[in-house]
Amino acid sequence: MTTHTERLLDELRRDLREGGLYGSFLVRDLESGDEIGIDPDIELPVASLVKIPLALATLERVRRGELDGAEVIEVPPGRITTPGPTGLSRFRHAAHIAVEDLLYLSTCISDSDAADALFRLTPPGQVGSVLHELGLRGISVRHTMHELMETPVERFDPSDVHLAHALAIDAGTPGRGHRVPQLDISRANTGTARSFVELLQALWRPGATEPPAVHPDVAAQVRGLMANNLIRNRLTPDFDSDASTWSSKTGTLLNLRHEVGVVEHADGQSYAIAVLTESRVAAGRQPGADSLMGQVARRLRDELRSRWV
Repeated sequence: MTTHTERLLDELRRDLREGGLYGSFLVRDLESGDEIGIDPDIELPVASLVKIPLALATLERVRRGELDGAEVIEVPPGRITTPGPTGLSRFRHAAHIAVEDLLYLSTCISDSDAADALFRLTPPGQVGSVLHELGLRGISVRHTMHELMETPVERFDPSDVHLAHALAIDAGTPGRGHRVPQLDISRANTGTARSFVELLQALWRPGATEPPAVHPDVAAQVRGLMANNLIRNRLTPDFDSDASTWSSKTGTLLNLRHEVGVVEHADGQSYAIAVLTESRVAAGRQPGADSLMGQVARRLRDELRSRWV
């Protein structure tokens, strides 16, 4: 590591600390394998990032003939009224939706009721088994999305949401256990920045191994879903432009703010980026934290890109 890179990492850690964020970052050049990161092997609960492995496992089972992508599933109404959840989670009446359309809702608009309909077809343990079969390690899938909907936020009046965030910040243990089960790494769906970059590498470069870890057709379908992600307030402003495309998935739960994705430049360079963070600020809406995540990730990407140029 050069002195310049060391200075950059020290500066970015300071920026994160001053911004009230604890961050785990990894950026990898998908061609050379060169990478740069900040604490990329810290295990954290992944919230809605688990919907990428869920999509991968569902599509792999469709490819194997174990599921029919056109099969129509009845999904009961979520009837959630608290701020945040999207899609079927807010429906008042039952809906009938095909498996492949549930994948769109789950991945592109982060609809947790759609994800749970898919989990009923491929339970968490089976999703983990598919990842294992494909040689993808470091992501633990233990529960459905419904369990993420039963956090302290739902028990407070909207004006007191900061109290739930204060509990999330203060109730952890040194071993990353937590009084809030969704934030306890021994019980939650978990992963690391590195494990998600490995997943992105397998999706964007499926032919890099022989045989491919992920079937090229399945990889292409997951990439297409991530390209159509509609939640674009976090890292998108720093990576999407007329000369680049940004395909990603976000994850948000209490004080957790995550995003993983791939930026593809018009000149052919592509970078996998994984950002997993915990906020130390007791507030529900933190646009400054989202902006800081993007700025740090972009400066890490710029450092790698300067080596190529």
